[in-house]
Amino acid sequence: MDLIADTLMAAGALGAAIYCIVLSRRLKRFNNLQNGMGGAVAVLSAQVDDMTKTLIKAQSAAGKSAEQLGDLTQRAEAASRKLELMMASLHDLPEENATAQDAVAPRQPDSEVDTDKPQTSSEADLSVQVPVFLSHRHKHLEAAE
Repeated sequence: MDLIADTLMAAGALGAAIYCIVLSRRLKRFNNLQNGMGGAVAVLSAQVDDMTKTLIKAQSAAGKSAEQLGDLTQRAEAASRKLELMMASLHDLPEENATAQDAVAPRQPDSEVDTDKPQTSSEADLSVQVPVFLSHRHKHLEAAE
């Protein structure tokens, strides 16, 4: 009986040894840094580190952009309030009749005033209707005619 127990014990030890050798070889292939999962884990670990750094940079850039956007929003709101105030003050101005506006012509420089030639009604209307920022262009167009 002891001999059978010893034989079964030796067979079990031999089976465990073979099982350990097979597991050892599989584990070596699994942890191989070039072809196995070890390499994949190492590559993924490096990618996670790179992504973490990129995420930190993106968060700081987003924070700075949010601050700038907040500042610009505050400036825009302040400008909007000023414009609303200006528009409200324009509604408070008294309305002038059209004849008073036609009678008032913008002052022309002395070099352009021709005292010998009286202005026709179309020229007077044209001088009243030309905005200030287009008056320079208007002078060149008149000179070309």
